[in-house]
Amino acid sequence: MTEEQPEKVFRRGRRIAVDVGDARIGVASCDPDGLIATPVETVPAGGRSQARLKEIVEEYDAIEVVVGLPRSLSGKEGPAAAKVRAYAGRLAALLAPVGVRLVDERMTTVTAAQGLRASGRSSKKGRSVIDQAAAVVILQAALEAERVSGRAPGESVEPTG
Repeated sequence: MTEEQPEKVFRRGRRIAVDVGDARIGVASCDPDGLIATPVETVPAGGRSQARLKEIVEEYDAIEVVVGLPRSLSGKEGPAAAKVRAYAGRLAALLAPVGVRLVDERMTTVTAAQGLRASGRSSKKGRSVIDQAAAVVILQAALEAERVSGRAPGESVEPTG
């Protein structure tokens, strides 16, 4: 007798991904079926960034925000991860009831930069879109993880003040 596996369910709805950096925040979105992630914009980090992200979430009627969590290649979290966790907690408080999730983003900027170079863009010209491209990589990986597992990817973020 074999044990039945639960049916994998993919939640329909747009998601927004953000690649949080010290200077810029890359933003990407997916279609409602979660098939493909596309760049949205690059938001300047700081002062009004979270308000702009809230506007984007509302504009796209997003069901969730996926935030890339920077880790070392060994999987350890350092000061950059702590900053992103704090940012994600504040963002979760601002966006509630829309959920915010942290997902591993190791190598996303490297992957995005390689893709831009392969398309013929120099790193200098690509600076304005590298963060968006990294957000696309983060979101596409999260969508694939959810499709394969049938569960929301990463960890849910609790709102903080």
